Parts: sequence; structure tokens; C-alpha cells
Amino acid sequence: MSDDSTPVWFITGCSTGLGRALADAVLDRGWRAVVTARDPQAVADIVARHDNRALGLALDVTDARQIEKAVEAAQEYFGHVDVLVNNAGYGYLAALEEGEDDEIRALFDTNVFGLVDVTRAVLPGMRARRRGHIVNISSLGGLAAFGATGYYHATKFAVEGLSESLAAEVAPLGIDVTIVEPGAFRTNWSGPSMRQSATRIDDYADTAGARRKSTLDTYGHQPGDPERAAAAIIEAVRSENPPLRLLLGKVALDVAMARLDTLKAHFTAWRDVTLSADYPDDRATV
Repeated sequence: MSDDSTPVWFITGCSTGLGRALADAVLDRGWRAVVTARDPQAVADIVARHDNRALGLALDVTDARQIEKAVEAAQEYFGHVDVLVNNAGYGYLAALEEGEDDEIRALFDTNVFGLVDVTRAVLPGMRARRRGHIVNISSLGGLAAFGATGYYHATKFAVEGLSESLAAEVAPLGIDVTIVEPGAFRTNWSGPSMRQSATRIDDYADTAGARRKSTLDTYGHQPGDPERAAAAIIEAVRSENPPLRLLLGKVALDVAMARLDTLKAHFTAWRDVTLSADYPDDRATV
């Protein structure tokens, strides 16, 4: 069913939220999409609405065999993948000391290693065709960190670094990379999808504990609209010069700009100490 007249998107984590909105937006434009979720019944309605332009597949990104089978099925059905969107992921609430080993590793398996494994499975086809676009859904939490979500931030900071390196590696091969950094969007992230440690340490009640509550309280009231976010991602992918980073929402922009100001102030305040660490004869003029 290969047809180069319309792009093929491969999207992970389509059962709810941004992934679902993006799958609908891509298909509503007449394009084609591989719509994946751990439970394919969760996306059956999307597939049913779009006849043979949508391929629904079971995909748990922590399962290497499922990744292999899903990418093979996509290539067999559509011939290739033009745009990969690594969207699958979730949050975890815990002070650093409260974190539970199994939960921490499961979080990294999905948010980081799952993203890596899906990307590595899709890249050979993109390299062979000398074109493609990889969209990694990070977070404002990949640029700035807060209490109670340290482990989640660690996964998203990892996605940021991996994506920057990937962009440098694949740009000469005709492949673009975009890191998407949403702020607070009206998805299940701070609600049903959120996991949290059962351990509570009283000493963190006013820091991580307070932020646990404030994070959960945002559910259903977040300012970001997943459908508008999906449209923004599509605009970025279709642009002549796609951005390496795409912030989504006013909260993301405000916090990211404040973060830049804070970093600059800290670097400037410690400039002399920073420069003192070089051998005197090799010290660059700044």
C-alpha cells in the first residue's frame, strides 16, 4: 500500500492525550498513520474512522519484540515511515529519597529506553530513503526541574540530550529531529496516567509533598489544548526549516525564558571562578 503522495506518521502512545489528538489530526488531513497503543482496542475507533489510511497496532515500547513487529508491519502496510513521533511516556511523583527502584526503572524503560529502541528500529528505513523526521515528545520538564518530579525530569533531560546528538548525526542524511516541550496540557499526565511513590517522608512534606498535591490538583484544569498542540507539531514538521526545539503553551514559554535568565545570571556570577579552572597559558579570552 505504498503511496508517496501522502506522508506516513508512526505515533506511539495514542490511547489518550496528545498522541490521540495527533493521530486524529494527521488522519483528518488525509495523511496516513500507524496508530499504536499498548491496548489496540483503545485506538480502534480512530482506525475505524479512517478506513485503510490508519493502521492500528499493539505496541508496548518496553517490549523489543513488539517494537520490531510493529515497525515491520508499518513498512509492509505503507512501505515506509516518514515521521516518527515518540510520544509514549508518563510521570512519577516522589522525592528523590522516596523513589522506588522498580518504579524508577520502569519509568526509564518507557520514557528513555523505549524511545531509543523505537527510534533505532525506524532509522534504517529513513537512512535508506535519505529523508524523514523524528519528533521526540519531551517536556518543559526537560528544561527546568521542580520538586517531586525529579525522576521524571531525569528521563526528559535524557531525551533532550539524546535528541540533540541524534540531530547532529542524522542531519547530513536528510533526517530532521524536533524536540517538543509542552507545558501543562489537559491530558491524563497529572491524573490517571500519573504514578507516585507509596513512600512518604515527613521531612519532605513542605517541598516534594506539597508539589505532589499541586501537580495532581491541576488535572482537568491545565491550560494547554492537545488538539492545538497537535496542530502546532504538524506545522513544525511541515515547515521548510523545522525547529530543533518546539515549546508548547504560554507556561512553557514563560518558564523556559525565566530559566534562561537564571542560568545566565548564575554563570555570570561565577565567571571568574569558572575561568580560574583552566591552565593559565591556555585560558581563552572571553
